[in-house]
Amino acid sequence: MYCNTVEKAGGAGKMAAPMRNVDEIRDRVILGEFGVRNVHSTDFPGNYPGYDDTWDLRKFKKNFRLDVFHMDENTLEFDMVGIDAAVANAFRRILLAEVPTMAIEKVFIYNNTSIIQDEILAHRLGLIPIKADPRLFEYRNAGEVDFLLQLKIKCTRNPRASKDSSDPKELYKNHMVYSKDITWVPIGNQADVFADAKIGPVHGDILLAQLRPGQELDIVMHCVKGIGKDHAKFSPVATASYRLLPEITLLQTIEGEKAERLKRCFSPGVIELENIDGRRVAKVVNSRLDTCSREVLRHDDLKSLVKLGRVRDHFIFSVESTGILPPDVLVSEAINVLIAKCQKFLNEIDSTEME
Repeated sequence: MYCNTVEKAGGAGKMAAPMRNVDEIRDRVILGEFGVRNVHSTDFPGNYPGYDDTWDLRKFKKNFRLDVFHMDENTLEFDMVGIDAAVANAFRRILLAEVPTMAIEKVFIYNNTSIIQDEILAHRLGLIPIKADPRLFEYRNAGEVDFLLQLKIKCTRNPRASKDSSDPKELYKNHMVYSKDITWVPIGNQADVFADAKIGPVHGDILLAQLRPGQELDIVMHCVKGIGKDHAKFSPVATASYRLLPEITLLQTIEGEKAERLKRCFSPGVIELENIDGRRVAKVVNSRLDTCSREVLRHDDLKSLVKLGRVRDHFIFSVESTGILPPDVLVSEAINVLIAKCQKFLNEIDSTEME
């Protein structure tokens, strides 16, 4: 346990023995050989003499930033810097469980002569990501439906198939049932309202069943709007996670054979060797790529030369969309959900004070 002592000098308070590594305790998580230190939160008002950790909105706005590191059609990696872990985790949980999507809620099987049981087939259908913007729909009461999907297909023999062929792809038609065979059935004026929406499965290559001649499927599916905490099929992300930014500090110059071994202790791209006056010297190039395996701590002659840590308020987020909405839209929707929660909380406080 760390402690401070303060003595009087010339009528003014003077810190005689400052707390050891206060900045490190407040800002870094330290990876040791047999454990992890500084994982608890300590940046609350009054915890450290000489540090003003009271909440300041202007200070927060100055320090907070969001940097997009990588983005494509379905994945997004961005840095969120200057926030507490509780807020970062709130975004993660909202992405997983509270950003709404559309999914199949009820499956009406009029005919199923395949070998797959009705319950198994219904479960498969329910987990297919449906391409439909949830912002265009409303939450429904039990029994109501937003739109319909249909799967109607029958397997037949191919009359043009070779007599000597044993390939099912040549012998049969429609013997492989994919998600692309699911079609949207507009209700009322939906064909006009959602003409540009292209409602249907996100991916057309999801295998649902295999049929043989004479077997068929005739299924109608009801789709509704929902959220992931009600059922996983409504979750808009395949993964949503974060990690703290790794920090690697070389405490002294490492060269030669030691530098080579040091490089191999980390993920590719973290440590590189540069030529300085004919010497190969280790240099930290990109600590972001480190997986924090702590492999270097297994080497007795290297572990005292390297300091491993993580920046406490620098979160690297990874979001992988199921394809229903782009990942950047999902993050925006998660922020809107959190804002709505905060506003509801403030309204409750205001109504309580008025009473």
